[in-house]
Amino acid sequence: MEKHVLGLTLPTDPRWVNIAELHIEDILVDHAYCEQKAASACISLILQFPDKEKLVEVLTPVVAEEWAHFERVLEELKKRGYRLGFQRKDEYVEELNKAIRKGGNREQQLLEKLLICALIEARSCERFRLLWKEIGDEELSKFYYELMVSEAGHYKNFLALAKEYCDPEKVESRWRELLRQEGEIMANLAPRSDRIH
Repeated sequence: MEKHVLGLTLPTDPRWVNIAELHIEDILVDHAYCEQKAASACISLILQFPDKEKLVEVLTPVVAEEWAHFERVLEELKKRGYRLGFQRKDEYVEELNKAIRKGGNREQQLLEKLLICALIEARSCERFRLLWKEIGDEELSKFYYELMVSEAGHYKNFLALAKEYCDPEKVESRWRELLRQEGEIMANLAPRSDRIH
């Protein structure tokens, strides 16, 4: 899954993965919480928009998949003698959330939430691709390949749902704006070797 396919404007510095490999316990702990938050975000969307039949239908299996990923990351931690540990502040998601347009009608709020979810999945997918291609641990490389494919599917789900419920032209226009903002956020965030984002 190439960067330009995902639409990301700023690729991750390839050196990130070499440093991340030296902090694999921290990366796995952070990754576990990312999967948990992804499941929670989908549950939240279902609870807020239960009248959107297609959304409920598409996101229900995604909840199960994200939670299964959480369990799989826990297994990887356990195999290596690591523990889950406490959740750390997610500066990337905090900054992305500041880009959300407040107010507007229900459809506009839905659009913002779906596009932010799509962005997070796109960046996760891009990072998983780097881990798959560059990490020395063969088992983890295979693991991250599987998750990269899965996250790419989720990214597409969120964008497809946005176009299902909102004017596709507005979706494209807003998506391009958010991609630019995400690139700026990435450029301004201090690189963290102990975080997925």
